[in-house]
Amino acid sequence: MKCLLMIACVVVAVAAHGGHDHSHSHDHSEKSDQERAIVKLEEPNGGKVHGNVTFVQEADGKVHVQGVIVGMSAGEYGFHIYEKGDITGGCGSNGEHFNPDNKDHGHPHDEERHAGDLGNVVFNKEQVAHVDFFDHVIKLSGPYSIVGRAIVLHSMADDYGKTEHPDSKRTGNAGHHVACGVIGYW
Repeated sequence: MKCLLMIACVVVAVAAHGGHDHSHSHDHSEKSDQERAIVKLEEPNGGKVHGNVTFVQEADGKVHVQGVIVGMSAGEYGFHIYEKGDITGGCGSNGEHFNPDNKDHGHPHDEERHAGDLGNVVFNKEQVAHVDFFDHVIKLSGPYSIVGRAIVLHSMADDYGKTEHPDSKRTGNAGHHVACGVIGYW
């Protein structure tokens, strides 16, 4: 009797589930019309700097970068993607700027730039930065993919590799790492 009851329950469950549509799969290995990624930026040790930034791969190949970051004094601060997505040691364990072409540091619109050179974000007097730009180098898949890599907000403005400072051509002399996060599919 228990066996018949179990079989009946299985038949009912299978029949009820049979009409369910599985086409909305959450497997991010499949391509969608627009690939999307997101990062939650945080200051290590619970500091006040935090925010969310999204990345959307557009049909023309550019990536639309949008978000809000809060907690820095009014001014400009370097914003870079790093080669590693390791933030276990805070914001300092993520390697160098993402630079698959082994180029010098530069402005986001320069031909000579790291893939991870996103320039500066500007904080207003309310300590808020509204991020909204397109980048033509980074991607969400392939050899220029930023997914799984760390993004860092720095303590100073990026000089775009244009000064005589010894760190200019390597890091944009943007100072130490203030907040970071690992970019993941959304």
